[in-house]
Amino acid sequence: MAPPTPPPDRPRGGRFGSLADWAQRHRGAALLIWAVVLVAVTLGSQAAGSAYKNDFALPGTDSQAATDLFTHHGSARAGDSVDIVLKDRQGIDVPRAAVERMLAEVGRLPGVAEVRSPYTDASAVSEDGTIGYATVTLDAKAEAMPKEDVTAIIDTAKSAEGDGLQVEAGGEAVRGAEEKGSPTAELAGVVAALVILGLLFGSLVAAAVPLLTALFAVGSALGLIVLASHVFTVADFTPPITMLVGLGFGVDYALLIFYRYRHELTHGADPAAAGRKALDAAGRTVFFAGCTVIIALLGLVALGLGSLQGVALALALTVLTTMAASLILLPALLALFAGRIQRHVLKHAARAEAKGNPEGRRWRALATAVQRRPLPSLLVAVLALLALSAPVLGMRLGFADAGNDPKTTTSRQAYDLLAEGFGPGFNGPLVVVTQGDETAGKAVRSELARTEGVAAASPAMPSEDGALSTVIVYPKTAPQDEGTTDLLHRLRDDVAPKAEHDTGAEILVGGATAASQDFADTVSQRLPLFVSVVVGLSSLLLMLVFRSILIPIKAALLNLLSITAALGAMVLVFQHGLFGVQPGPVEAFLPVLIFAIVFGLSMDYEVFLVSRMHEEWERTKDHSLAVREGLASTGKVITAAGAIMIVVFGAFMLSADRMLQQFGLGLAVAILMDALVIRCLIVPALMQLMGKWAWWLPAPLARRLPRVALERPADS
Repeated sequence: MAPPTPPPDRPRGGRFGSLADWAQRHRGAALLIWAVVLVAVTLGSQAAGSAYKNDFALPGTDSQAATDLFTHHGSARAGDSVDIVLKDRQGIDVPRAAVERMLAEVGRLPGVAEVRSPYTDASAVSEDGTIGYATVTLDAKAEAMPKEDVTAIIDTAKSAEGDGLQVEAGGEAVRGAEEKGSPTAELAGVVAALVILGLLFGSLVAAAVPLLTALFAVGSALGLIVLASHVFTVADFTPPITMLVGLGFGVDYALLIFYRYRHELTHGADPAAAGRKALDAAGRTVFFAGCTVIIALLGLVALGLGSLQGVALALALTVLTTMAASLILLPALLALFAGRIQRHVLKHAARAEAKGNPEGRRWRALATAVQRRPLPSLLVAVLALLALSAPVLGMRLGFADAGNDPKTTTSRQAYDLLAEGFGPGFNGPLVVVTQGDETAGKAVRSELARTEGVAAASPAMPSEDGALSTVIVYPKTAPQDEGTTDLLHRLRDDVAPKAEHDTGAEILVGGATAASQDFADTVSQRLPLFVSVVVGLSSLLLMLVFRSILIPIKAALLNLLSITAALGAMVLVFQHGLFGVQPGPVEAFLPVLIFAIVFGLSMDYEVFLVSRMHEEWERTKDHSLAVREGLASTGKVITAAGAIMIVVFGAFMLSADRMLQQFGLGLAVAILMDALVIRCLIVPALMQLMGKWAWWLPAPLARRLPRVALERPADS
């Protein structure tokens, strides 16, 4: 007996069309499920509380080995420290009684292992006697200290201020405890997205649907990440990144599907059929693009870089949630507002047709202009991107320190006072550990003091069991200067081997400054493998989808070009100080994080544009027509999606945190280059030059590769 024929009002489609069909018919249930999930996750995360933890441990590096030695031998330097910096123009001896009372109170606070007063250590007072510092040794690393304990130290120290005495607190623990951010960036991103969507669709309801989908997804993802922080190591800077990245991706994915939905409505489909066809076409693109982003982000886990693994997992979870919301929640919202959206879309289409301004006319004209002169268009665009990418060749990786903090923070003021009183290198000392007897420690100290680039070296300080000697080396240059990096490598490559040969002791160079450089060096070493794996897997997926050799190669090269252009802009602004920004290194983990996010987003736009070209090619076998119609159909939505991403990511630059500013600039520039220069100029020019060879796949390979259908024709 033949199988029953599907009902005429619900034609058979793919799995995504069936999913849309279910969500539209059961829109109440779909909306209720998402609302319940959001409420449950939010309440659960509030009840459990967050367990964010920064983990910058790098097994196998000298700095980590030095930390492990401190811990094993019971050295007080196994924990981090807070500097309480004092300044009095009459000399810090004047307020001595008040300062000593304050230091005694600090010594009784939770998390404090030891307090060393400047009045018992002459080296802790500047030559003119006006600046001094007390060292508060903590019983844990800075990232493990509860913020409330560090805040108590800051408040107690500041209580001694007055009568000409200035008191500031510095150190990584203090920087972590200070609140430098605000919800300004997130709010600006939401408002900007709503404005652009409103201008694009001319309707508040139509604009609100993609944004509402994104907000539901991001709200759920944030709660899940709080819960995940109890299982995985998730850094405390993850939530703001997750919020804005999730908002950008969520609006982006929902917009691509919603735009296809409008296309189907204008071509005569009823709302239910339009929803099925939109999901069966653009929904597949979103699913593929989301999987590509998740693969790229999970590739970061393989780098083995502590907190970066938790950030990658959190962002992958966010992308997965936004993708699910676009495929399930969005069709339900479309069904809920179907009547109002349909009336507006048809009215807008009729008005445009009456004015002789059909959909895609300007983009069709742009494609035609590029096709007339594809080679000049290609060369001008590529040369511009290469020029912007050039500064990457001199990129220095590192970490922002207190010298990059806002001038109003106590950590920045403590940094400036220490540099004023003791020299620029005082804020970034190197800790040299000698595993040997006291004689070996003294010999190593003498060698270090004679080394070029060293301003001063402290006396060798033995550990409690006498097995270690520690020398604090103060560079002549500031922590972020190239001179400090050169000194670190000189100590490890030249000074330490010679001293080990002379004394027979084992020598390690550690400390926070060395650990930062070790992290940057590790990223640089592992980056090529990470890029190769992500690009290789993505190219293989594109080959399966488009059954082409040249399309994946083109996509990979252009995606890399947009990423290097973004990194070049970051180097110009933050490393070279363009626009008055304080110069410093690029945050060490940002290049790999930006690569993973931008590569996935670029693949998103690539698939959306080229799949429409491929659809026209399969229908007409006219490659010039396919290029024109592909850009005409997708140019507006790609530009709008790119504009939303740019303003959402650009909102990061409103943050007071330098790392978030760099992150926002890099992502915004990458999307700007990709959505405008690459997708609207370079891709049409290349596709025109390649002609029918763009869709060529060697016959032996074509027989072996499985067929993966990405786009279903609109009339399926």
